[in-house]
Amino acid sequence: MEEIITNYKREDIYNQEKIAELMVHYREILRLLGEDPEREGLIKTPERVAKAMSFITKGYAQDPIAILQSAMFKEEYQQMVLVKDIELFSVCEHHMLPFIGKAHVAYIPNGYITGLSKIARVVECFARRLQVQERLTVQIRDCIQQALDPIGVAVVIEASHMCMQMRGVEKLGSATTTSAFTGVFLKDTRTREEFLTLISNKYR
Repeated sequence: MEEIITNYKREDIYNQEKIAELMVHYREILRLLGEDPEREGLIKTPERVAKAMSFITKGYAQDPIAILQSAMFKEEYQQMVLVKDIELFSVCEHHMLPFIGKAHVAYIPNGYITGLSKIARVVECFARRLQVQERLTVQIRDCIQQALDPIGVAVVIEASHMCMQMRGVEKLGSATTTSAFTGVFLKDTRTREEFLTLISNKYR
């Protein structure tokens, strides 16, 4: 049978030593929770969870500054660049439960722009770590400020936290909004209000 050659293939590659070590601990966690790690439905669970957590925390191995600087272009444009509704998935470091939401990121260039997808990749890089939303917001802001040296940066994140919905106060409709600004977004009320108005308007 003739082999079919495709133009693209996505392949997940894991550190097998770390996966094996994590599996030992997850198997023990199942036992401590009162489960039988050897029953049919759970035999492969330690491996699945180990791989899932490795993917969820892959941001530790990524360099967000390098991501931005890999696609920097000299450009005289000095108006707002806004990438909004960037979906994000992260894990609360306090309970290791997910929080899910959207990031809105803007900057005003100062001689250089970056590829639009790189903004989303920076959000992904920091989100794929054990996080708190407040720090995540500031890290995205500071990374863009450091890498591009723009006239200003604005970041708003809106997210729902499973640690408030699945446990604890169990408030299913709750959402958290955080913001961080630099430069003109911090100093100029009109620029900040323009940003906040733009992110509140639905694109589609």
